[in-house]
Amino acid sequence: MKKKSLGLLVVVLVLSAILAACGGKSSSGSSSGEVTIEFMHSSVEKERLDVIKKLIADFEKENPKIKVKQIPVEEDAFNTKVVTLARSGKLPAVMEVSQDFAKVMDKDELIDQDAVKDVIKSVGEDNYYEGATNLVRSEDGDSYIAVPLSGWIQGIWYNKKALSDAGFEEPKSWADVEKVAKKFTNKADKKYGIAIPTAESTISEQAFSQFALSNKANVLDKKGDITIDTPEMKEALQYYKDLSAYTMPGSNDVTEIKDAFMNGTVPMAMYSTYILPSVYEEGDPSNIGFAIPEEKEKAVYGTVSGLTISAGLDDEQKKATKKFIEYLSEPKNMTTWVLMSPGGAQPVNKEVVEQKAYKENEVIKSFGDLPNEIAASFNDIQVFGLVDGKNFTKMGDITSSGIIAQMVNNVTVGGGDVSDDLKAAQKKAEEGN
Repeated sequence: MKKKSLGLLVVVLVLSAILAACGGKSSSGSSSGEVTIEFMHSSVEKERLDVIKKLIADFEKENPKIKVKQIPVEEDAFNTKVVTLARSGKLPAVMEVSQDFAKVMDKDELIDQDAVKDVIKSVGEDNYYEGATNLVRSEDGDSYIAVPLSGWIQGIWYNKKALSDAGFEEPKSWADVEKVAKKFTNKADKKYGIAIPTAESTISEQAFSQFALSNKANVLDKKGDITIDTPEMKEALQYYKDLSAYTMPGSNDVTEIKDAFMNGTVPMAMYSTYILPSVYEEGDPSNIGFAIPEEKEKAVYGTVSGLTISAGLDDEQKKATKKFIEYLSEPKNMTTWVLMSPGGAQPVNKEVVEQKAYKENEVIKSFGDLPNEIAASFNDIQVFGLVDGKNFTKMGDITSSGIIAQMVNNVTVGGGDVSDDLKAAQKKAEEGN
């Protein structure tokens, strides 16, 4: 699972007085009519830098009056870098952002929503999976805070042969999942039924959210009021606690979950699509199944990596920036971007899965029909804080505070009482907002 999506979001404190300067010092025009824009992203590996360099070169060839300067930044330092640049009035024109951090930026009015919306309309709103655009909607539901570029989906990955040999089909409901997990757990032999996150980290919030939302429990209601301590959330948290009896002891984070599934300690694991490259390299792609835990309804957790546009750009900078993002959003170029991490990064645009380069990629082909099934799951995405088309920015603050992850860790690892921890989480969230 990508680090940026797992790390806690930093709290951005930016004075509105600097907004007019944002982007203006990082993008410049010249007397010849040439304009330079900066593009900050988190692909620092040489192989990825070479791909992006080629995309930029091709864009500049088609648009000789526009120059794009790459600013690659390590994922762990990315959000902090944005804060630093915003405070100094040097925010790049284009930034790759997660949906959660885009909320934090939008709350501080660092994003040009109108420009972002223009790009999405130019690309075609209907070309995106609905869930992908929902994740980057503005709080009022009328605009967008980032242009989706790629994403990933979370669910339960399972060993098809192991389950079949034990007499099980694909687990589709909460009851199915627990039944399989119980059957395979033999603590004396250090074998467990399922690997789920229990650490005090964002992955625990993400995994738990998928169960909660399938039980119609959300952290916020349609008014934006905090609704952690509810009967529906209690049922979900109690189930998650019960399920943790069949996972490895201790605080399980990204590494522990992935390792347990890959080495056969468990036949099921709650993880993102970033497990697929490892399965391709070390396992049997034809033997992995994908299930979505369902109770009252289907709920898929997913995340989007998008491109956002800084507020405060002048007309020429804005025009150049929109043109660059529109170029990267062309199906063939989005395909090139997604295939920098085939299997892990997922298409957010329906046209990508129809591209020859995508369908004939060696990794994608090895999984048969699974990639199309996963991509289509973007239509079922639900996340905490997204309610009736409104994407509340305060959810970014709740996630960054770690309140939900602390609650999950305390009831699963710490042996805490579900009712008491729900009340404590509700109080902390209310005090922080």
